[in-house]
Order: sequence, then structure tokens, then C-alpha cells
Amino acid sequence: MTAPTLPLSAMGAPLMALRLFADQYRHLPAPCVSISTVYPNLLELSFYDDAEGFEMWRQALGIRRRTVQHSVHRDGRTAVMKAETNYSGGPVKLIGFTAIPAPSEERSPAEDVS
Repeated sequence: MTAPTLPLSAMGAPLMALRLFADQYRHLPAPCVSISTVYPNLLELSFYDDAEGFEMWRQALGIRRRTVQHSVHRDGRTAVMKAETNYSGGPVKLIGFTAIPAPSEERSPAEDVS
């Protein structure tokens, strides 16, 4: 399957949101940013091993804590948080990934050294 050919203007809402974020939230941690031709209206901000960064952005965007969806990847080692809001005419999705420590009996000697 190939993505449809779209003009850059089709990504106007997420690009505008990103520009506004760069001005308004420059003090917040930088997320991994994704805009795609598959969902040209969506701005995705991802945080890897940075639950605090996810939380700072959630608060800044006024997303209620109770609307955050929590799940665990199938491997049982990665927690996922997802939240969504609208900003600048399009959806903005926050995604946070954090490692779940292995139970102490499954930890390797390298993990026990801190």
C-alpha cells in the first residue's frame, strides 16, 4: 500500500500546532514528533522513558488525567500512556512509553548494579 500523494498544505493543522508549540512551550522537554501522509491532520508527540515529559505536555495542553489511556505491551515490559486533544484545528496525540522493571528474581546481574 502506498500513501496518497498530498500537498504539504494538507498537513497545515499539525504543522501550525508544532510552530505554536515551539513558541509557547519551548521550555518543555522535546518529544519525538511525527506527522504522516497517512493521517495528515494528526500531530503525534511521543516520549520514550520520559513519563515526566509526557505529564508536563499533558498538563500544558489541558488534557484531563482521567482521559489518559493506560496499557501494557504484550511483552509485559513496556507501559504505554495515550492521550489526545485538539489543537490548531487538528488532533494532537501524546504517547508515552516507559519500561516496567522485571521482578527481582528475573533481573540480570547487570540490572542489579546501580
